[in-house]
Amino acid sequence: MQEMKTLYPKVSLGRFCRLLGVTRQAYYQHFWYKEQLSFEDELIVSEVLRIRKNHRHMGTRKLYELLQPFLIAHQIKIGRDRLFDVLSANNLLVRRKKRQTITTNSFHRFKKYSNLIRDFTPKASNQLWVSDITYWKIKANFVYISLITDAFSRKIVGYHLANHLQTSGTIQALQMAIASLDKTPDDQIQLIHHSDRGTQYCSNEYVKLLQNNNIDISMTENPDPLENAIAERVNGIIKEEYLNDYQVENIQEATELLETVVNLYNNERPHMSIGNLTPNQVHQNNLITEKLWKNYYIKNPIIGLQ
Repeated sequence: MQEMKTLYPKVSLGRFCRLLGVTRQAYYQHFWYKEQLSFEDELIVSEVLRIRKNHRHMGTRKLYELLQPFLIAHQIKIGRDRLFDVLSANNLLVRRKKRQTITTNSFHRFKKYSNLIRDFTPKASNQLWVSDITYWKIKANFVYISLITDAFSRKIVGYHLANHLQTSGTIQALQMAIASLDKTPDDQIQLIHHSDRGTQYCSNEYVKLLQNNNIDISMTENPDPLENAIAERVNGIIKEEYLNDYQVENIQEATELLETVVNLYNNERPHMSIGNLTPNQVHQNNLITEKLWKNYYIKNPIIGLQ
């Protein structure tokens, strides 16, 4: 049987371009441009993967800020929207998970204190610390992390990990935070410590440590997360963006990993709430910053020095 062949008329590139109403140069430039974009996208994805070795759940907006020196060095012009598209095409967008476990027991015999920060905005570092306890599952057990965060800079100034919810864990976090203060015994600091009304924070030992260091005591007055929003947010970042991606065998490994994660958070992770700077940058220099996201509860978007 004779093989049937379909014949197609041959069209020269020049005639094809004339039919499309474009020049031969524009035709080539189109494909050069596509090739350049593809090459740039590969470079960007490679750099994003490098950053995410330590910050596995860092969002696109923060990545965009961290990528700026790299983009300038490689003469790559890319907007934030295109970066979203590039990450989406490579399955690199972050999807948030919401989980909640109650670690607070406010039904106890200890004295509960009033909320002193309802209309208070810190103007410098070490004017307001916020505290909370969160859980973390390692292997078949749970451990509990006590965190103390400076509300002005978002820096974690004290932390401790334990396999229990006793007061000793929160006290060690507080001792670390107090040790970070650059002061002499005669200095008078105007510092407020804010927490929920859990047993750990209302205990005699914890309250005494605060009072001995002239730190005012403030506590939430209802279960509304907004009464301790910064502490809740920092808990979520440490767990969801870092710790939950690791498998550790014991409490020693967990403690070492927490130290690494806190250092990454304090020194490398930018915050939109402090102008996409890192907590350490703001904390050490008392920098004036502007929130880059809308807050429906605070009318003044500026947090910094007067």
